[in-house]
Amino acid sequence: MATTDIGPKNPVVKVGEAAIDYVDRRSGATTGFKWFLFRNIPAETSWFQTLGFTAMALFGLQAVTGVILAMYYKPDPNSAYQSIDHITNEVTWGWLVRGMHKWGASAMIVVVFLHLGRVFFFGSYKYPRELTWVTGALLLILTMFMGLTGYLLVWDQKAYWATVVAVNITASAPILGPYVADILRAGPEFGPDTLSRFYSIHMLVIPGAMALFIGLHLYLITKLGIGEPPHSKRRMAVERAEDEARRAAERERLPYGRRPVPPSVPSPARTTPPAQAEERA
Repeated sequence: MATTDIGPKNPVVKVGEAAIDYVDRRSGATTGFKWFLFRNIPAETSWFQTLGFTAMALFGLQAVTGVILAMYYKPDPNSAYQSIDHITNEVTWGWLVRGMHKWGASAMIVVVFLHLGRVFFFGSYKYPRELTWVTGALLLILTMFMGLTGYLLVWDQKAYWATVVAVNITASAPILGPYVADILRAGPEFGPDTLSRFYSIHMLVIPGAMALFIGLHLYLITKLGIGEPPHSKRRMAVERAEDEARRAAERERLPYGRRPVPPSVPSPARTTPPAQAEERA
């Protein structure tokens, strides 16, 4: 019993505990949160393994700032650039929110690349975490598409022609390339509907898909755990023991995994003791 349990409780604490108990009895939320949050992690886990959480935090930042910007942005070719200028120069703290959204997108792409690089070099994509790796790779592709579709929304000459080049490169891909380019352009050529198409993909399609794959990615991480660092002493000891066992099996000219059969000890022959032999003689 803690010292805080002695004496009358704060009314605010009592109301909070009652609310938690009410929700927990009807949903089992406490058990779910404990299963999700309280888990053992491998020893010698380093800061490199927090890059995934950093990417998820940046996604949350992009979602919040994107919703605020959508309150002022007008996805129309005649007024899109003016609405961006209005957000930057006239809306209170608009320059800060737009700057956080713009630089947050670049930071998210860099962090997601670093996260996948860490997973690759640590070997965390191997069995049984193949699906975790696949969902992470899909999240990287969606992050790149998020940056591409958001770049056009400024609707100036630089954003327009850079998007034209990117869509033309997409159209040159075999089989599905021309169809994907037509979907992005909302037709065979760039027009007024292209901006609306990019805006809807940037605000609805990609964030929804990313939320789905982030949820699946987190579920797999929670179920399978995170990979052990390659420099872990325990992992190195296990690998060293397996290597020694394999070498011992090769020396015995037996297939790997089988132990050599110990030689049988011959039973001692029943011989007459020397003393009894002399008496008989």
